Amino acid sequence: MLDELLERLNGEAEALLHELSVTLPKAIETAVAQGDLSENAEYTAALERQQFVGARLEHISRRLGELTEIDLEDVPLDRIGFGSRVELLDLDDETVERYTLAFGDYLDFAKAEISMASPIGKALLGKGNGDEVDVPLPNGSIRYRVLGFETLHEVGRATD
Repeated sequence: MLDELLERLNGEAEALLHELSVTLPKAIETAVAQGDLSENAEYTAALERQQFVGARLEHISRRLGELTEIDLEDVPLDRIGFGSRVELLDLDDETVERYTLAFGDYLDFAKAEISMASPIGKALLGKGNGDEVDVPLPNGSIRYRVLGFETLHEVGRATD
């Protein structure tokens, strides 16, 4: 999961760098050649895109720095954390739900990934088998019991 996220972020950064250094300068040059910039929508759009791409590249750079600092030796084996697959029992309606905790950069909803910054993600971090959590939501709360989980270490081995 960690390698996959690093690969995706590096790929996006590469594409954005190309856009910032090749595509957008050409678009700006073309727009400038059209004359009056005060009412030139193409020029304005290219400058706005340039700002967005720069900001996104800064964010990706920070995230890559954070991710490369993750040492799997420091990720606990006995608690839920980044990359953990979790099986939960909804204590209100007795349904079982399964999620994988991930960073919010690239969530794959088809794989039931949820952000660690989401209410459920925050409530689960650091919990273990049998623990019960109350997840505060705008319209009340949901109560879960942790039925089981696999850590990033186990999830990584399962996909090798």
